[in-house]
Amino acid sequence: MNINHHLDDATLMSYCAGSLSQGMALVVASHLAFCTACRERAELNDAVGGALLESLDAETIEDDMLAAILAQIDEPEPSVNEPQQEVPRVCDPEIPMPLNEYVSGPLDELQWKRIVPGVAYYDMPWQGRGVSRLLRIAPGKSMLTHTHNGNELTLVLRGSFSDEVGRFCRGDIADLDDQIEHQPLVDSDVDCICLIATDAPLRFTTLFGKLVQPMTGF
Repeated sequence: MNINHHLDDATLMSYCAGSLSQGMALVVASHLAFCTACRERAELNDAVGGALLESLDAETIEDDMLAAILAQIDEPEPSVNEPQQEVPRVCDPEIPMPLNEYVSGPLDELQWKRIVPGVAYYDMPWQGRGVSRLLRIAPGKSMLTHTHNGNELTLVLRGSFSDEVGRFCRGDIADLDDQIEHQPLVDSDVDCICLIATDAPLRFTTLFGKLVQPMTGF
């Protein structure tokens, strides 16, 4: 868990190693588009990983693996069709480049689905055990009090919110684990739009939260 609006070391190392879920990796990549400090840490992790690979003794490569690599080198290159001309997409400046590949247009033009008045969501095109979506909450509204069965990443794209951890504005990321119970409250004068990902369902801690959980998809 990290409470200084940056990525936790363990999360960043998992991202660099390619072991995060697709939803978690998207949130991290989108945050790196904002955060110079986390981006420099990611580059350092990549450099360290590359140095470790280079230090491996070539003799540890098994004969069958080496033979397979040599066979691929000897194979003729497949023919490549002429690439089709693609119409350039107009990027919404509010949307970081990694996320732009998965949304259908500017934030205000997405097909938002309402959960309750003042709270809506837009799902990513894949779903697993957790949740990967954009969440839009109106000023003055709050999420239900909850903790986590796993990890939760929340990246602010517009507006801001405050909770027991601190205040989060555009570009900030909340990297939380099952040790935190919180109730995010939108404290900006515009809708707060966040990109969130969880690797396990949330655990609501109030009776009302437990009743509406099946409806929210969290």
